[in-house]
Amino acid sequence: MQYETLPQLNEKVSKICLGTMTWAQQNTEEQAHAQMDMALSEGVNFWDTAEMYPSPPAQDKQGDTERFMGTWFNKTKQRDKVVLASKISPMGFLRDGQTRYTAEHISGAIDDNLKRLQTDYIDIYQLHWPERQTNFFGKRGYDSDMAAQSLDDLTPFLETIQALNDEIKKGRIRAYGLSNDTAWGLMRYLWEAEKNGLIAPITVQNPYSLLNRLYEVSMAEIAHRENVGLLAYSPLGFGVLSGKYLDGKKPAGARLTMYDRFSRYINEEAKAATAEYAKVADDAGLDMAQMALAFVNSRPFVSSNIIGATSLEQLKSNIDSVNLTLSTDVLDAIEAVHARYPNPSP
Repeated sequence: MQYETLPQLNEKVSKICLGTMTWAQQNTEEQAHAQMDMALSEGVNFWDTAEMYPSPPAQDKQGDTERFMGTWFNKTKQRDKVVLASKISPMGFLRDGQTRYTAEHISGAIDDNLKRLQTDYIDIYQLHWPERQTNFFGKRGYDSDMAAQSLDDLTPFLETIQALNDEIKKGRIRAYGLSNDTAWGLMRYLWEAEKNGLIAPITVQNPYSLLNRLYEVSMAEIAHRENVGLLAYSPLGFGVLSGKYLDGKKPAGARLTMYDRFSRYINEEAKAATAEYAKVADDAGLDMAQMALAFVNSRPFVSSNIIGATSLEQLKSNIDSVNLTLSTDVLDAIEAVHARYPNPSP
């Protein structure tokens, strides 16, 4: 396993992060425990979850992913071996759909996170997506509705930063990060924190894959200049970049077979790009999923690559991508496909 030192936290985390959003939907508690056993044995010491998981969200299962992790911590007594990340999420059935990133809501959410996780601290606490309307979750443009929203109607950035800093002082979280945020959002948090002498966010968890490299356009320079690490999620585009959906296939039990709401990675341009990336992998004699993950692993602004799996075989293969170094020829071929199909899945 390779390790990176997270900016500002001075903690070594595995280049591969264990993603958990399938647990309680596609994976049982027993299977989740087996994944945690394998991940730790393979050197994966960085795990990510959220209060809204599993995904897709369901009110009767909300929080079960954290609960599965909590029962594993209680059973194994190995909480100290894991760098743990979780999130507060503005979902409709959480806090009656009134979630704001206020001190009250952040404190209450962390109370519940810690109870489910059976721990007394979270290493990185993340804001799952912004309060404000902006272009995330597949939205390409910035439209008039987004522009019309006044920041006066939202929690002030400073109030949120102060609340998170207070939680750090209490020892209930060690650091905080953003997720699904924009360049403006990240810079605003950084500016407010610096101006007021407060601790700033250390990570951003945003999508990044061969089908979505928009992070490179504006966020990557911030990551470099401001020392904020990317936690890349959906590096396989919900499994599309494994090639299992090529030629219209719909494997039984696969995520996009079960949930047709996730169309972000299977539009026509994405399908065409995926077919070309499959050819690059085939020509090089590579497993397509490992090639896609190795590309993400190789980017200098990526602190950790969040993988997900529904089987131990899949999990082991994904973890092993850390040992694959892509040749110049493969990287050039990837860039050629990207030039033809730039970011088909925003």
